[in-house]
Amino acid sequence: MSQKEQLCKTKLLILRDALEVIQGKWRLPIVISLTHGNKRFGEIQRDIEDISPKMLSQELKALEANKIITRTLYDSMPVTVEYSLTELGKTMDKMLDEILNWGAHFRTEILSNRNQKV
Repeated sequence: MSQKEQLCKTKLLILRDALEVIQGKWRLPIVISLTHGNKRFGEIQRDIEDISPKMLSQELKALEANKIITRTLYDSMPVTVEYSLTELGKTMDKMLDEILNWGAHFRTEILSNRNQKV
């Protein structure tokens, strides 16, 4: 196997690992919500209006299992649970900025093309 082929295979493996953590419709929106500070379940759900409580719960568990977020229980009445980004989760900032920049560009291009066709 050539060096180029090996590099390609390595990059694809790394990409698959990364996508396993961030895949799906809801994980990145949850991470973006938490980039604005620690939040309780209901606060995250208000940020992401169309996510169901069941789906939010599942995705929070997956992000916690992958060490992207942490769940903290406070001994209060009633018990308070707060979610926050881990140090690993915070390293996603540059990637999120790039995705958001590309998304804004893509959105502008699509809307521009739609308006030209009308």
